[in-house]
Amino acid sequence: MYDVGIKDESIKLGQFIKLANLVDTGGAAKEAIAAGQITVNGEVDTRRGKTLRPGDVVCIGDVCAKVVAQDDEEDDYFDEATANDDFDYEKWKNM
Repeated sequence: MYDVGIKDESIKLGQFIKLANLVDTGGAAKEAIAAGQITVNGEVDTRRGKTLRPGDVVCIGDVCAKVVAQDDEEDDYFDEATANDDFDYEKWKNM
């Protein structure tokens, strides 16, 4: 099982299984859900619009993904506390 972060407080089942790469396309998601191949928290669910929240576990076969809340700070790419003070912008710019 692996964690898949979501930015909002909930996500629809069809969207989540695409986000988690459990299926390749929206059409494949629709088919897998309709065929009863998807379980949510151990129960088969055939509702593509089912609302998932952090803590829910979605599986297709033996591959599972857990819905987790994505920390807003994960989007930050610059951490001043760990920045390299010796970085030379001009040298980098001219590479």
